[in-house]
Amino acid sequence: MTSRRNVEDEILDAARACVEAFGVRRTTLTDVARRAGVSRPTVYRRWPDADSLVADLLTREMVALLGGAARDQGGRSAREHLVEQVESVLRASLAHPLFAKIVDNEPETLATYAFQRLGTSQFAVLDLLRPQIEAGQADGSVRDGSPEVLSRIVLLTVQNLATSRRLAEDLMDTDALAAEVRALLHGYLAPGGAAEQAAGEGR
Repeated sequence: MTSRRNVEDEILDAARACVEAFGVRRTTLTDVARRAGVSRPTVYRRWPDADSLVADLLTREMVALLGGAARDQGGRSAREHLVEQVESVLRASLAHPLFAKIVDNEPETLATYAFQRLGTSQFAVLDLLRPQIEAGQADGSVRDGSPEVLSRIVLLTVQNLATSRRLAEDLMDTDALAAEVRALLHGYLAPGGAAEQAAGEGR
């Protein structure tokens, strides 16, 4: 007998295929049910509309990217480890066909999470960032400041760069963008730098 989780994964897989093929606006729960090989009530019991289904799909895909970025710290500082992981997630998100489809064709789908409130996937990113910033403050590689604030600024900055990448592609490719992100994050998080001095002056 198929488990509840497997059914949901099949539905989410079908939703991803529909969105990549037709876009968010043209994807319906009926389309998803048909592609997943399940009844419409099976889908409607779990998601009341296509928007909620797509939101869960985006969360699943982002959590998978975060899991793929997990790696041992080795001999690096916590800041170096954090920046490497952020770069890995950035590169993976830029190459992800679902995210690329939405950003290029239906960016308004992400507007709520860009301008109004954080979503589940963004909280998952913060849960990755926060303990590493705390570890960096403990080993001296990350400047003082609220880990919650620093994590939020890192998230919002990199998120904006990822979703606005077309505005810079005439100037740089993905490797160059990743290099700029590394420089930006090290400059923002390093102790004793301009970012820390400016934060201190603002208090």
